[in-house]
Amino acid sequence: MTAVIERRKEMKALSTNKAVAEAVKDSDVDVVAAYPITPQTTVVERIAELIGEGQLEAEIIHVESEHSALSAVIGASAVGARVFTATASQGLALMHEVLHITSGLRLPVVMSVAMRSLSAPISIFNDHSDVMNQRDSGWIMIFASTAQEAYDSIIQAYRIAENPEVLLPVMVTYDGYLMSHTIEPVEVLGKYVSEEYIPKKQTWNVLDPDKPITMGTITSPDYYYEFKYSQAVALEGSLPHIIKADEDFRKLYGRGYGVVDSYRLEDAEIAVLATSSYYINLKYAVDEVRKRGIKAGAIKLRVYRPFPREQLYSMIKGLSALGVIDRSVSFGMTPSGPIALDIMSSYRYRDAPPVQSFIAGLGQRRMLIEDFVKIFEILEKRAATNSISEKSIFYGVKGVEL
Repeated sequence: MTAVIERRKEMKALSTNKAVAEAVKDSDVDVVAAYPITPQTTVVERIAELIGEGQLEAEIIHVESEHSALSAVIGASAVGARVFTATASQGLALMHEVLHITSGLRLPVVMSVAMRSLSAPISIFNDHSDVMNQRDSGWIMIFASTAQEAYDSIIQAYRIAENPEVLLPVMVTYDGYLMSHTIEPVEVLGKYVSEEYIPKKQTWNVLDPDKPITMGTITSPDYYYEFKYSQAVALEGSLPHIIKADEDFRKLYGRGYGVVDSYRLEDAEIAVLATSSYYINLKYAVDEVRKRGIKAGAIKLRVYRPFPREQLYSMIKGLSALGVIDRSVSFGMTPSGPIALDIMSSYRYRDAPPVQSFIAGLGQRRMLIEDFVKIFEILEKRAATNSISEKSIFYGVKGVEL
């Protein structure tokens, strides 16, 4: 116990990218493959340094594209290696085909995504367009709000992915630049965590010449449907294992995050839900609007796939209105926010509060605390006048009045 407490106090000043690299080292990963794309690049640069310094004994595979990066770690995972890759934006889009292959093969691949907008026009800055386009690829998806949470979530991801009751790939996402290139204090656990919390054990089917099996072959209409059904059941059934992994982590290391989190929600009449780094400023905004007499609360969605329906419903069911901030657009849909759509769909047969969808921050359009305050004020006014709109409010678009 004493040794654990001493290690807990090892603090480092790390960007989220470097916190992720540190977590990969502490997870004792065997094989890493990635193609550099901003703002992800320093993740694999730091991993290469850690391998060069002898702090991580792993193979790093240099590839010519993100499609090849994920393909390479699929191959390594298929022979029993613990693997990692990282990407962002167009790189994640280029992986799209292989994302489905990874989840279909039920391989415990872990990947970090420093979220970034998609072209065109070209933008290297943050929003969530890249990951939202992959939400139906069969991966478990976790949003981290701080560098510490990203570090812890990568370690938890191996516990979840390699659980024989799960065996699905996990994507840990965080905001490009807003988090990937800003430095925070991060408490690191050291490599002993790989022995204590995520000991290496081959829990999935692997290619072994002595016990030959076949992976990924063509399947007839007689069986393909059953494979996809089992994938859907597995992803839906992974939620209690995600919760358990987080609870066990909290017991051992004193930090846990749940699948959803809330702030000052106990007596709240309205609340706004956000993901990733927006949650931090949202909490400051709650404090500000409460000074003005608005009973407001904030909600963070941490696990996005599988969608934590019951856990989120228990938080929102008593509210008079819920605002949802999306940083991507589901083009051609009303409302236009993917998470808002998910929430409205999930509770369509229940007594749930009206949802006002907000789109904000695309291409890293600046969002200050006063902008979140403004969103609370809009929500409070619309709830009071029973004027919640089916359409998304595109907050902060030049020339568009709210």
